[in-house]
Amino acid sequence: MSYDTEISRQNPTAILFVIDQSGSMSDDMSSGKSKAQQVADVLNKSLFNLITRCQKSDGVRDYFEIGVIGYGADGAYNGFDGTLSSSIMQPISKIEASPIRIENRKRKVSDGAGGVVEMNTMFPVWFEAKASGGTPMKEAMFRVAEELVVWCDSHMNSYPPTILHITDGESTDGDPLAIANQLKQISTDNGQALMLTLHLSESVQNPIEFPDSEAVLPNSYSKLLFNMSSLLPRHLADFAREKGFSVSSESRGFMFNADASQIVDFFDIGTKPTQLR
Repeated sequence: MSYDTEISRQNPTAILFVIDQSGSMSDDMSSGKSKAQQVADVLNKSLFNLITRCQKSDGVRDYFEIGVIGYGADGAYNGFDGTLSSSIMQPISKIEASPIRIENRKRKVSDGAGGVVEMNTMFPVWFEAKASGGTPMKEAMFRVAEELVVWCDSHMNSYPPTILHITDGESTDGDPLAIANQLKQISTDNGQALMLTLHLSESVQNPIEFPDSEAVLPNSYSKLLFNMSSLLPRHLADFAREKGFSVSSESRGFMFNADASQIVDFFDIGTKPTQLR
């Protein structure tokens, strides 16, 4: 299984974001934003970037089907609201057409003379920050598996689905490892589903990025998340190296104790499958 098939409108791929929205996600990160808001901002920016990649002269081409599963006080649920709440997986052209609002935000850019200036920019929002309740991670993994079985059965010629799982806490509804390992066996003819996991922290301790052994991890919880994560396929490992990460042939798609900057890198790497056609 080589993870090398081209992505096309006839054979799109799937990206499923799985977002912890438990009460602890209200804690602030070093950026000053809550974990929930930091993740929501990066997820919305990632959706915009994916739409841009699919924008052609004839419109937005459906190279991707995208879903968001949130989990927290209400169990595991569709993370999209409005017109996108009808089903988990949505073609990217429908996502492009269906933000819940457009915000006017400020961003800092170079003034060309060594300084920075603030500019207004339009920021589409599809996913809202939430933080309440426990961490039903096991239920979320079951929901992911249900979605992927259906998707892969109807897309056997496609690049396999990628799951980007973001969490800051331990599961409160049982051990999710067995179901996570089962869902990683779900496959298309081009490979098994990829599970990439990001553990968030508000601490100032150094993150552990793409480890190749659980021995470097500090506790049983971090080792659980490591073992839930997939080995990085070669093209994603190469992309991680281009971004400056130390990656071996045994590295897992896992970051522990990540800060705000690692969230951006994690989403960027996870949403870069093979070439679009």
